[in-house]
Amino acid sequence: MVVALFVIPLLFAAVAFLSPSARLRPLLVPIAGGLHLALVVATLWRGGDISAFDGWIVIDKLGRIALPLISVLFFLCSLYLPTYLRLRAERPHRVFCSSLLAFLAMMSLSISSHQLGLMWVAIEATTLASVPLLFFNENSRSLEATWKYLLVGGVGIALALLGTFFLAYAGVQGGVKASLLLEDLLRDAPLLSRTWLHTAFIVLFVGYGTKMGLAPMHTWKPDAYGEAPGIVGALLAGGLTTCAFVAVLRCYQVCAAAGDGDFARELMVTMGLLSMTVAGVFMARQRDYKRMLAYSSVEHMGILVLGIGLGGLAAYGALLHLINNALTKGALFIAAANIHRAYRSKTTDMVSGALRRVPASGILLLAGFFAATGSPPFGPFLSEFTIARSAVADSHFVVAGMFLVLLFVVFVGMGSTVLAVVQGTPPEDLEDTGFRDGLGTVGPALALLLAVLVLGVWVPSGLDAALRDAAVFVETGR
Repeated sequence: MVVALFVIPLLFAAVAFLSPSARLRPLLVPIAGGLHLALVVATLWRGGDISAFDGWIVIDKLGRIALPLISVLFFLCSLYLPTYLRLRAERPHRVFCSSLLAFLAMMSLSISSHQLGLMWVAIEATTLASVPLLFFNENSRSLEATWKYLLVGGVGIALALLGTFFLAYAGVQGGVKASLLLEDLLRDAPLLSRTWLHTAFIVLFVGYGTKMGLAPMHTWKPDAYGEAPGIVGALLAGGLTTCAFVAVLRCYQVCAAAGDGDFARELMVTMGLLSMTVAGVFMARQRDYKRMLAYSSVEHMGILVLGIGLGGLAAYGALLHLINNALTKGALFIAAANIHRAYRSKTTDMVSGALRRVPASGILLLAGFFAATGSPPFGPFLSEFTIARSAVADSHFVVAGMFLVLLFVVFVGMGSTVLAVVQGTPPEDLEDTGFRDGLGTVGPALALLLAVLVLGVWVPSGLDAALRDAAVFVETGR
């Protein structure tokens, strides 16, 4: 059943590519997404760690958080796809649909891989699968964004491969059998060469941090998110970043098991605050609302690694924030895509009065802004408050103060752009594109935002227990 989680999406990808029916093809994606979600639920229902291929594939306590997250996100976003492709009838979508399904398969494989070499291959495969998705519009801007995504991401993934070799060599230098199985690395961690382990973690953190979009390795994000279709932006911001974050956590686990957790945590806290600072600076006076969402993603990636770096309760908050961020970004990118379709522009020079022209999408964008900036009663408020409370409780007063100040800066910067989009009146000379809000374009974003709202007022006991188990697992390997 574990293997089916990535084999079935690949089979559907092949069917979508070979299907001659342009009407059937978009429907295959939500069907496959729904089947994948059902398989995830059935697999996790069994309880405990689930493994295959001699421990190369394992759904562990961290996977029990990340795997259902990407499955839920993909399924809800896929419900948006048939309506979106009807609106883009001029664009062929054979490769687009099959690439989406291959992307789901590789995300599932990367999260469930306990062999770090296989995990690297899966994450690289997500890059290759997402390239046709970024180039869907086939114009000069999307071409530039795709090349930047490939080049910067290629450097990052190459560094991650180098770091993987260094990690294996740390075992050789420590006098143990070289292995990239996570269980072997955790068992032998105290014997690994400290010099090579530190080097490996730095290089791996930079490499997979590039895929996350941590500053200063974030330079691909504004162009990629700005030019990608809304559904693709949602899956990159909530799905690909989740896979890269899980990869970072796998590497952190080895450092923690070796007794060098403090070394890794200091680096994470520094990079987390740097990412939040860069995001706050570039959000100020940002006129392109899709690029604004890219910088919001840079901020939230910083929050994730900051929470892990602080440790303890903050690690729990970071994993909860992983869920909140993915769902919030899904809603925001879909709402932004609807507004883009209504105005055929992404800048506040041409976009205003969205609450009048597309009221449902305008409300969703505004509500998503409050959610993304950690306003109550939405889920990100609870996870960010948990991280801040942990920082204060552990006497990290400077870090807590910087964290709160940067959250305020981001709130102001993001708010100025969102309010310019939703308030006022639409330009008088604006062409009527014929786009109107409908169930197919608004429903998926509404479902995602409602989930974020629920998580802000109530974390189900099962999810709470899973998050606590995952936080302990990340810090101790058990």
